[in-house]
Amino acid sequence: MIADVLELSKKASKMILSMPKSTRFRVISHYDADGISAAGIICKTLYREGYNFHVTLMRNPFTKGLERIKKEENEIIIFSDMGSGQIDTIEQLKCKAIVIDHHQIQKPKTNNDIIQINANLCGINGNYEASGASLCFSLAKTINPQNIDLAPLALVGAIGDKQYIGGIRGYNKTILDDAIKNDLLKKYTGLKLQDGSILDSIYYSVDPYYSGLSGNKQAILELLDKIKIEPEKETNELDNKQIKKINSYLLLTLIKNGCEKNILDTVIRDRYWSQSLQSELERYADLLDACGKGGNRGLGLALCFGDKTSYDKAVLLEKEYKQKILNELLELEKNGFLEKKSYNYFFSYKSSIGGVIGGIAINYMLNNKKPLFSIVKKETELHISCRGTQYLVANGLDLGLAMKQVALNLNGNGGGHKIAAGATIHSDKENEFLERTDEIISKQIKEII
Repeated sequence: MIADVLELSKKASKMILSMPKSTRFRVISHYDADGISAAGIICKTLYREGYNFHVTLMRNPFTKGLERIKKEENEIIIFSDMGSGQIDTIEQLKCKAIVIDHHQIQKPKTNNDIIQINANLCGINGNYEASGASLCFSLAKTINPQNIDLAPLALVGAIGDKQYIGGIRGYNKTILDDAIKNDLLKKYTGLKLQDGSILDSIYYSVDPYYSGLSGNKQAILELLDKIKIEPEKETNELDNKQIKKINSYLLLTLIKNGCEKNILDTVIRDRYWSQSLQSELERYADLLDACGKGGNRGLGLALCFGDKTSYDKAVLLEKEYKQKILNELLELEKNGFLEKKSYNYFFSYKSSIGGVIGGIAINYMLNNKKPLFSIVKKETELHISCRGTQYLVANGLDLGLAMKQVALNLNGNGGGHKIAAGATIHSDKENEFLERTDEIISKQIKEII
């Protein structure tokens, strides 16, 4: 319940404010849009209270990431958008810690030096109703009510984790309602169009992914010529008639490609403009994701602090990042996916974007009958990211549990959500991983495969 989140936030607030101002807080967070937003909220809150901090945004907390932290001497560490699956390791760090997370829990009880604020401990669904950033916002507002101005950043994190699919709800909805009430957000209904020309906006669109148009300049030019729109026209200069035409054609493209209704409903939907961020929230989440997964995590954090000079740099980085995603998506459309009884899979080139590609492909390129796995071979390790759909979860899929079980049996590490999870195992366990995972997921979704 929300009351439980508040009580845990009060407890964590008391721990933080009891520390002398000379304390340097160590902040560890995930490197995606939710993790960067969460870190931004925590760091801005600490800064406003007069504390120093040292931040690391990491991809994989399971192994090497936390092993590095063990070698440091820290008085207190705040983990955001991660940590609940690594409580045993965190307890070995021998310092105070606050874990703010919405992923599956390793264990509900911790030692006295660790406070765990996890949505799933509070009767809130961590898959859909609260993100790392939205839970960090609870702590920020508890520390100082004036931190309500960080609500847009909290929702950027939730939207970055696709928690708008099916409508914003649960604890996220509480934040949204308060933000609108306090004039921090303006609601409108529309299509996702990024800054710049309409040609670039459609070309670089990966979520939604318009098969036949995304990454295909010639096809976009033919479409725009057909509907009499100049390709170099800025998206913010389009009139209502032109927007309706584009909306119709892009939606028709998704329908022809068999896109599910719950995904179609996310294309033209309620959107929220933040004056403080000078951006629509999903657009901002895309920029943060590109910074984190495109190799410039510090730039993403700078965006959260309102550094205006970072915005243009982030836009350029985003184009490079999306081109890499488009290249793999176009290749997958051409060559197809590998298949097991209970899931599809493919090999990706880079672990930071494998999960992103999987999430796009399962929503816009495949039917919803099987989850999709991305596998990246990196030195002596396999990095696996897997994605499901709400339909599959409703029919028994639990990818977080499957990854945890298989990785544990293979001396690796894994976990996550029911709908999205990951694992790291030794590369010589590839075949065994594929077979054991197939057995577990086949049992989970036996009624629909």
